[in-house]
Amino acid sequence: QVQLVESGGGLVEAGGSLRLSCTASGRIFDINAMGWYRQGSGPQREKVALITTGGPVVGRTDCGDSVKGRFTNSRDRTKNTMYLQMTSLTPEDTNVYYCAALRTGTDYWGQGTQVTVSS
Repeated sequence: QVQLVESGGGLVEAGGSLRLSCTASGRIFDINAMGWYRQGSGPQREKVALITTGGPVVGRTDCGDSVKGRFTNSRDRTKNTMYLQMTSLTPEDTNVYYCAALRTGTDYWGQGTQVTVSS
């Protein structure tokens, strides 16, 4: 099992910045990637950012098209913590942001942290 705890959400004005954190614990040695997701317009969650934590390339990051150039995903291996630095926030970024840990065949999710951007 993997436990994920997010923090850092809150209320910010448009154009502002926030940094989210996600700390992982438990069986994390074989996690392949960690990421941030938010609820999309449809039933599935939208990928916001992903960072590889295992496999042939560790530390490779990828961001969704809607946040590229504004959000940066990073990880501190010594703290088992992943970060999402969000800048130039817009009201369209208002959502619950979920941390996820991905292992082949299994996903783990945090409880989510609310981000609200006022216009």
